[in-house]
This record gives sequence, structure tokens and C-alpha cells, in this order.
Amino acid sequence: MGIVARTFFRGVRRALGPVMIANERLTRPQPVARGIEAQAEVDQACQSLALYQYRTCPFCIRVRKEMHRLALPIELRDIRQHERDRQALEAGGGRVKVPCLRIADETGEDEWMYESEEIKRYLQQRFEPATG
Repeated sequence: MGIVARTFFRGVRRALGPVMIANERLTRPQPVARGIEAQAEVDQACQSLALYQYRTCPFCIRVRKEMHRLALPIELRDIRQHERDRQALEAGGGRVKVPCLRIADETGEDEWMYESEEIKRYLQQRFEPATG
């Protein structure tokens, strides 16, 4: 991408960023209600997850809204603010693209999941409370 296009999109992000962040806060869904023990289990499970993102990415906002709805305390790693997080994303996931969910399993192996809709589906399947 040329320097003119990069500069243009950077300016658009700077102008719209505060609006996007305010909209995220104002349109957050209500979090699900879980019992204390159930939420403690979810909190424990979320310790093996980290979301690589940046604040004004619309796809990251979608994932963060779903995290809020599911009451998931997943660590957020901002690749624009912290170079070490950007480097970790590139080294582990193979590319610098957000959102990306790092899923660490019991053996210490990491799975790197890109695409906001895929991440949301994964979180729903794993953490959506059973109804009934």
C-alpha cells in the first residue's frame, strides 16, 4: 500500500477512533449471569487465552463486545501500543493481523485463531451458558 493511502487511512482512524470507542461502550450487550463457582471456572479457563488487538479495529471491537457479553476476562494485548505484543503475534501466529486469539493448551502448545467471526464462534461454543 502506498504512503498516501496509509496516511489517508491513518487519518480516518484517528478521526473516527474516539467515536468507535464511545460507540463500543454505549452499545455493549448485558453480560450473562453465572453463579460464583461457574464464573470462577470461566475465569480460570480464560487465563489460557489472550486477544491480540488494537482499540479502534472494528473487527476487534466485535470480539470485545462478545467477550463482554459472555463475561470473559481475556487478557487484551494491544499490538499498536506494545511492540513486544506485536512481535509475539508475528512470531507465534506467523503474521501481524488482528484480531487474533491465542489459545494455550495444557501441553503449552499455542493455537492462533484469526478472523473475528471464527473467534466469536469459538468463544460462544466454549463459554455460552447452558439454557434451561
